[in-house]
Amino acid sequence: MKLLEGVRVLDLSRILAGPWATQVLADFGADVIKVERPGVGDDTRTWGPPYLKDAHGNDTSESAYYLCANRGKRSVAIDFTTAEGQVLIRELLARCDVLVENYKVGGLKKYGLDFASVHAINPALVYCSITGYGQDGPYAQRAGYDAAIQAIGGLMSVTGEPDGAPGAGPQKVGVAATDLMTGMYAATAILAALRHAERTGVGQQIDLALLDTQVAWLANQASNYLIGGVVPTRQGTAHPNIVPYQVMPASDGYFMLAVGNDGQFARLCEVIGEPQLAVDPRYATNNARVAHRGELVPYLQQCLSMRPAAEWLAALEKAVVPANPVNRIDQVFDDPQVQARGLRIELPHTGGGNVAMVRNPLKFSATPLQYTQAAPVLGQHTAQVLDEVLGMDAERLRELQGRGVVGEAGSV
Repeated sequence: MKLLEGVRVLDLSRILAGPWATQVLADFGADVIKVERPGVGDDTRTWGPPYLKDAHGNDTSESAYYLCANRGKRSVAIDFTTAEGQVLIRELLARCDVLVENYKVGGLKKYGLDFASVHAINPALVYCSITGYGQDGPYAQRAGYDAAIQAIGGLMSVTGEPDGAPGAGPQKVGVAATDLMTGMYAATAILAALRHAERTGVGQQIDLALLDTQVAWLANQASNYLIGGVVPTRQGTAHPNIVPYQVMPASDGYFMLAVGNDGQFARLCEVIGEPQLAVDPRYATNNARVAHRGELVPYLQQCLSMRPAAEWLAALEKAVVPANPVNRIDQVFDDPQVQARGLRIELPHTGGGNVAMVRNPLKFSATPLQYTQAAPVLGQHTAQVLDEVLGMDAERLRELQGRGVVGEAGSV
């Protein structure tokens, strides 16, 4: 039994935030039908290299970017800018539980696919709209892009080296963190709205904005400002509220030191041969260490730079002081804990061979997730879905393909 068995999702989203949300739902067992434009498909299909290789070692049309966010879905190529395509989408929606879309505000109204129109067709449908800035407000009509939202939403102001340090300046996070977090909020909201629809028979629209998400997950940095009245600044890898909690230099590189309490700090001092620091009033408590970080951190950096990272990590682990290497991505997948957790999986792809990817991080004791297939090629399931859901015969399908309303499997 799958967690969301019997739930059907129509996915009109593209790029990352929406597809990430629907991939989570697909992982949970929902039937996710990804609607793509014939001959074009999701924008990220061409966001490469790298591309998936076929059995002969040649590039396919499937980019690694696209493959990371679309596993377990069925692809249907329908041009809903046409009247006949709009009819098909509405017929599918009448038989779905969820719609996910990330068009500009009002962008689907001209196709009769806005919330009001769809709600009249299927009152129980959960309609999730993902935009850059939300359904209202002065920025509602702006397009939203992850990096731009990281900037306006404050994340870049607290990411990067502090002013005056080498390499100072605002930085974006190395993955599209705002898109990914929005996708996770979307999945959570959809599950909550589905529960409400099951109880009441009434669906609703979820208005989810990248900007709202970004501001919400400023978390302690937002709270530091709202409660403390001090504007947070960039501190590199350092923590605004805990010291020492940052990347430290070793004689051969760097490692992350994450001292979370006074007991751990005392043990750190023993490891580095400086036990007097733990009883010094300037450093004995976290509050004191935060106030005197300008003196303490350089001294610790000097001490730690005298030995290789591996030696420090071994000694700190023995002393139960949190510390870790700063791994490259290849080192992540070579890590024994990552391997033991089975985070790398391989799924069959219709183009031949397997796709290596990262599994969903959730593990359920009674209903383990089942991964059946990698991301589909464009229009791979058009005939299957239209027959299964709408009862469309092969002759009607060929007519629509001939007029370009629907695409053929694998058409790019």
